[in-house]
Order: sequence, then structure tokens, then C-alpha cells
Amino acid sequence: MGTHVMSIDQGTTGTRVIVVNDEGAVEGMAYSEFPQIYPRPGWVEHDPEVIWETTHTVMKKAMLAASVQPKDIRAIGITNQRETTVLWDRRTLEPVHNAVVWQCRRSADICEDLKAKGLAPLFRKKTGLVLDAYFSGTKVKWLLDTIHGLRDRASSGEIAFGTIDSWLVAKLTRGRIHATDHTNASRTLMYNIHEKRWDEELLDILGVPVAMLPQVVSSCGIVGETDSQITGAPIPIAGMAGDQQAALFGQACFHPGEAKNTYGTGCFLLLNTGPDPVEPGEGLILTLACDDAGAPCYALEGSVFIAGAVIQWLRDGLGLIKDASETQALAEAVPDSHGVYMVPAFAGLGAPYWDMYARGAIMGITRSTTRAHIVRAALEGIAYQVKDLIGAFERCTNKTFAELKVDGGACRNDFLMQFQADILGCPVDRSVHLESTGMGAAYLAGIATGVWKPGDPIRELRRSDMVFVPMIDTEARKRLYDGWQDAVSRVRSGARS
Repeated sequence: MGTHVMSIDQGTTGTRVIVVNDEGAVEGMAYSEFPQIYPRPGWVEHDPEVIWETTHTVMKKAMLAASVQPKDIRAIGITNQRETTVLWDRRTLEPVHNAVVWQCRRSADICEDLKAKGLAPLFRKKTGLVLDAYFSGTKVKWLLDTIHGLRDRASSGEIAFGTIDSWLVAKLTRGRIHATDHTNASRTLMYNIHEKRWDEELLDILGVPVAMLPQVVSSCGIVGETDSQITGAPIPIAGMAGDQQAALFGQACFHPGEAKNTYGTGCFLLLNTGPDPVEPGEGLILTLACDDAGAPCYALEGSVFIAGAVIQWLRDGLGLIKDASETQALAEAVPDSHGVYMVPAFAGLGAPYWDMYARGAIMGITRSTTRAHIVRAALEGIAYQVKDLIGAFERCTNKTFAELKVDGGACRNDFLMQFQADILGCPVDRSVHLESTGMGAAYLAGIATGVWKPGDPIRELRRSDMVFVPMIDTEARKRLYDGWQDAVSRVRSGARS
């Protein structure tokens, strides 16, 4: 039996694959970006075939980097950008449309119509979610409503729906398996998180045929084997979880009250609440996560749509930087943002606002504003959004955060992490594994196949890289945050109506 676990971390802007040995050390890693598609303002798509081709290529590169063969891989874990919606022909595995990405706002009108019919409380009660274009269900409805004849084909069983995990499993097994796990299912607006099943009433409201839905399987357990022609040998697929739940697991937040924040394309703060659901408040949502053995538990979540993506925009959209690594030196080159605030509401605002129609803005610009001030304001805008989330969590739970565990690519930026600690007023603990999403998927697959035991053995694998402590006083913190809140109020759609 192999002694290594491969983890596929399929994200919004790229795919990363890591190969982990039985001591929890990363022996090989490979990464590749892929193109973003913007058909209209507020619309975001991916080509599912490009995602698959990129993933397949990166898998090979990661094994080469680790000097392992397919026979050395005990299991594969998959973690993925959540909510992104793919529909494909079951027989040919050909997508019927580009993937509709979680950031895409095209189904906003569908959400507004459902709200007008008074259905928001029903969806909230059964799914833990708010009616927002972010989630998969209204994206599926939009595709079925828009593509002629597609709903009939879906009803007859010809068409499969899946989030990216399901799509990758289908491609890895040549269509033999159509499955998702409970964490991804809980993000669709179609899955009852209390009864752990697809909900017929919600499916009927959305007009989604049950025949197109994947089987919901355990996040920690063997789903099936890859096709040997694709991976060189049959390898068990044994762990599946949405990226943020995988990161929660990778940070060893197994017990109620433990939380992490991931700085990726977006920012996602999850708080483990244990085996019993809690009432979410202030724009937070209730979702399914994994306990220490990979079984379903509940978590509160707050989502920021644009975090690391704002750095990508500074590079690709404005041309202010050539590489993300430049941002730290630029931010530190000026003593402050010179009164500039950037609210990156490129795809609306997520929690705690859930304003689908808000749009981004840079405020406070004067003749003396420089490139460094704008870059610094962009980084600070990420941290301010996380403070918005923390405030909502603290008011919901009546508990103050004593520490925040963090991971994700943007965590490499020491300036951002220090400013985050400053504006929160609590320590920020950066994991040595910045890609905790991939580690979480690896741990789930490894537990399922006997590489590791659940619980404390996994907790011992999680190590801190650096802890950032607050360096500013309460008065300065309040002054800075007041300016942010004023900036947010100016981009809110309600403020313009």
C-alpha cells in the first residue's frame, strides 16, 4: 500500500496539488492558474474542461516533484471552490455550459423574486443559507430556464449537476461515480442540513429535477477508485470537502468555539459550533462542516467575496503591480493609507451585509495619493472586511475572539497579517501550512484509508508559523474602523436608492 496522500485543491483562480507523506510533511507541490471568463459585468464563468485539464496536468507535476509513482499514493482527497455550478452530459461528460462561478451575480433577479414571494425564511430554515446568487441552487435554475430543452433532458436523467468536486470525481472515474459530500451539498440551497438529504420542497420551488443531483457521501470515506488510464493506477478517492470546511479541518478546529479564517480569492471565517445547529444572526450562515472523524457537524460562516482577488485586480486590471509579492513592500513604504479606503465590492458585499448590488470604490483620493497608498488601502480593505465578520460572530455568540487562526495564500503578506491583528485587537496565528484547505482534504483521505488516526494525531500535525500581536491602541483602531464603515455605507445599494 502507498504511504502518501495526494490532495487536489481546486480553487477559483487555479488548481494546487500536494503530495503528503505519512508524517504530514508536504513532499511535492504544483500549481497552475487558469483563465477567468467575464461575459458581462457581474458575471463570472470558468471552462470546466480547462479546470479538468489543468488539474490533471498539475497532478502529474506534483507526483514528479515528490518523486512518487501512482502506486505510492494511498488515497486522493479533493477540496474545491464551493457553489460553482457545472452541468454535464452523463454519457459524454461534455459540459452543457461554462461553469457558473460562485462569484457570479446572474441569478440575483431569481433571488429577488423568491424573496418577494416570501420564501427566504423557508430556505433559511432548511438550508441555513440566505437567498443570494452566491449559492448553487439559483444558478442551476438559471441554466435550466435559459438553455432550451435542458430541463427535459435533466428530468430524464441525461444531465448531471455538480459542484467542482463532483465534476472532478466524474472525470477521474470516467463518469462511473456521481457524488458530492455533505459540506458541498450544504452550499446549494437544495440540501436540508438538519435531515441530511436533498429537500423535495426546495427542489420543486427551484424547478430542479432530483434525477440530476449527485449522491451525498461522507467527507471521510472511500467514494470509489480513479480510472487507471487517467492516473496510471487505480487510486481510492477517500476525502471530499468544500474548501473552507477542509481548511477548518486542516487547522484542527474540531471542537465547538474553534475558528479559522482563510485568505484566498475571498475570505471565509468558520466557527465550529458542534453537533447541534445554532441560530445564525447578522448575515451569518449555518453550514455543515466535519468533526474530528469527518462526520457532519455544524459551523457558523461569514463570507467575504473579494479578498486576494483584489490583489489579482491590482496586477491584471490596473497594472499597479507585476506580482503579489510586491504589495508588502509598497504598503510598508508609506506610514498609512493617507485617508484612502478601498471597498472591493466587485461582486457585491457578502456577510454581514449580503448586498448583491453594492459595487466597489476607492475613496479619499487626493492629488498626493500614490500607488503605494492605493495598494496599502487594498490590503487594509481585506482586513477591514474580516473585522466586519468578527464583529458579527461576537455579537451572535456573545463571545470575544481571543485568537484567530489563519491560512491561505494572502497570509504570506506580513503587512496584511500585522494590520489584521491591529484592527482586530487580538493575536493572529498563521499556520505553517498556508494551504490548510489542501491539508484538510489530505487528512480526511488519510484518515479514511488508515494513514492517520482522527483527533489528536491530526491536531499535533498543525503548527504555527508566526503569531502577530496588536501594535496599535484602541483609539487608533476605532478611528481607522470608523473610516471604513463610512466608506462601506457609501457603496451600499440602499444608500443609493
